[in-house]
Amino acid sequence: MTSPAEIRTVRPDDALARRVLREYTDEVASRWYGRPATTAEVDAALAEDPSDELAAPGGTFLVALDAAGEPIGCAGLELAPDGAAGVGEVKRVFVTPAARGTGLGGHLLDAVESFAAGRGVRRVQLDTRHDLVESHRLYEGRGYVRVPAFNGGPYSERWYAKELARTDA
Repeated sequence: MTSPAEIRTVRPDDALARRVLREYTDEVASRWYGRPATTAEVDAALAEDPSDELAAPGGTFLVALDAAGEPIGCAGLELAPDGAAGVGEVKRVFVTPAARGTGLGGHLLDAVESFAAGRGVRRVQLDTRHDLVESHRLYEGRGYVRVPAFNGGPYSERWYAKELARTDA
């Protein structure tokens, strides 16, 4: 199936990345607060949890662009430190409201998993919140299974993992 958008690798500090990360942060913060997040709250959340770990060589950050070149989604992967070779953590999976229902989330996950497999990652994992029900459906529909907690993040309430197909066999 063809992706409904161009998916491009960019640095997390790239202008396109900053735009889509701001929209992502605004949405998840607004859901957390139960009201629209203020600009100051979004700024604080971005400063508190930057996406620097998604830059090469320790990871990757993907931005999906519509036909006009506007960012409509993103996904990242953080490669585990040397002590946990073969594991990668999926982060910042997001599709803008206007692009939802197009299959873009699945395409972003495919691209992240392909990147991971190409770097010897055998297992990808992620955490999410209980209220992000759309993400639960996406992950479970793409073969991710719930696993015990693997981190103690302040917003981590559900943990998922997926074993990647081996390409070296």
